[in-house]
Amino acid sequence: MLSNTVRTVILAGGKGTRLRPYTMVLPKPLVPVGEMPILEIVIRQLAAQGFRRLTIAVGHLAELIQSFFGDGSKWGVSIEYSIEDKPLSTIAPLTLIKGLEGDFLVMNGDLLTDLDFRQLLDFHRCQKAALTVAACRREVTIDFGVLETGRAHRIVGFQEKPTVGHLVSMGVYVLNERVLPRIPAGRPFGFDQLVLALLRARERVVAFPHNGYWLDIGRPDDYERAVADFEQRRSQLLPPNEVR
Repeated sequence: MLSNTVRTVILAGGKGTRLRPYTMVLPKPLVPVGEMPILEIVIRQLAAQGFRRLTIAVGHLAELIQSFFGDGSKWGVSIEYSIEDKPLSTIAPLTLIKGLEGDFLVMNGDLLTDLDFRQLLDFHRCQKAALTVAACRREVTIDFGVLETGRAHRIVGFQEKPTVGHLVSMGVYVLNERVLPRIPAGRPFGFDQLVLALLRARERVVAFPHNGYWLDIGRPDDYERAVADFEQRRSQLLPPNEVR
């Protein structure tokens, strides 16, 4: 069993503007999937895998998240809250949290995935990485005819609506404490900026490929898909003793 001292930071402070109108009255982590908020699914997964020391970074409609989850005892976890007085983008909220030591898990609070967080942490430690990014492959179709040109603008190739594969970030990471000094305090700082800063510093940054299920609930069509998928994948997404 994983030590309960491993910290998990859940980023839940955004306004969820892309998910409007659902987020007009609810913060995105409280949007229901099935009979429970998406963040409750995440917390149940973390608890089942031994990650029980949680800090939720909140901002927009923070009081609703705090009221719903309380101290976390209902789910067998310990929850603390870190409150953003102003938006700090996707990674600077970490600067408000005291006591982040060693390796710790960081993730968005609006993800639906069957990722094994323990395997992610073990991989990170074996790699001795500063940062490990859980990643999924996604295929993107370009809705245009794509030209390949050579000298003197001569067309040498053509593809009609090609599909391109990319390895994309899932919004789940393991960080080592040595990256924290690279995050400026008191101003917005994005995860993309952190990755670039670490690469410039020649720190070890690695990807953990995940071949299972993952969905970022960012837009209304993503949310509708998540609701449908959850009913079909309950046994895959919930701890075995909680599937019903």
